[in-house]
Amino acid sequence: MTTEPHTEAQVACDELAAALRQAGIVLPSLGVDPVSCARPYPRPLVELGRCNLETVRRLTAVVARAAR
Repeated sequence: MTTEPHTEAQVACDELAAALRQAGIVLPSLGVDPVSCARPYPRPLVELGRCNLETVRRLTAVVARAAR
């Protein structure tokens, strides 16, 4: 089953948001970049957005732990 690139990107975005929530992290600006989906041959990008220093540190700790 083939899905639209925007739909596939949104699903990936939702999965990332859910995984981050499980780790106690919320990226408030997480979302699909609409401009990247508006091209004749869309190549969706996921905008991770901006976050405060506390969130960056928590995200860094989770990624570092997972990389071990």
